[in-house]
Amino acid sequence: MPGIGQRIDQLKWNLWGARHFRTSQDYWEMRYRHGGNSGAGSYDRLARFKATFLNDFVAVNHISTVIEFGSGDGSQLALATYPDYVGVDVSETALAATGRRFADKPSIRFLHTSEVTDRHRAELSLSLDVIYHLVEDAVFDTYMSRLFSAATRFVVVYASDEDRAWSSPHVRHRNFTQWVKEHQPDFDFVERVQNPYPYSEDDPDNTSFCDFFVFTRSV
Repeated sequence: MPGIGQRIDQLKWNLWGARHFRTSQDYWEMRYRHGGNSGAGSYDRLARFKATFLNDFVAVNHISTVIEFGSGDGSQLALATYPDYVGVDVSETALAATGRRFADKPSIRFLHTSEVTDRHRAELSLSLDVIYHLVEDAVFDTYMSRLFSAATRFVVVYASDEDRAWSSPHVRHRNFTQWVKEHQPDFDFVERVQNPYPYSEDDPDNTSFCDFFVFTRSV
């Protein structure tokens, strides 16, 4: 759980970022550089809910390799039990911090987005609390293509799934499952697992507008 000082720093950064937003990549680099974190969804009961679902999913499906696009500050990863993991992020600052944090775990490695190639694949490809932060269409399309291309068996997404305006410049809700239908014919939708803490304006740090969406490669 972030401390009081970290929460204050995060609030200050949110206010600064709202006034100076340029691109989604720049936003996250500057956010981490100014002491920000990956957001409330990576902490406390929301993080525990995600970790329980994902750890069970990996175990039940006998998954040995995982790649995550948008690994962030590593707080969610700290709760994971993945046999082999590659985290990908756009922020050099976040990657440097997570590299230090998990330096003693050889099964965990990190890459900058620019380093990802076609050979970086895993049985499970993950996207957690990322899609609704991809406000540019071109960035969204590239991200989604990489996310699905990297999966040999499954893609699991934790996100909202509707086109909806939001007050923050770094948030754009998308009906991403429609994009999957149109652009990823090799994948079948399996299930939607609802988050037990639906979003409330009265408690934004402990609630979320996201659910889990599971896809499996059919070809």
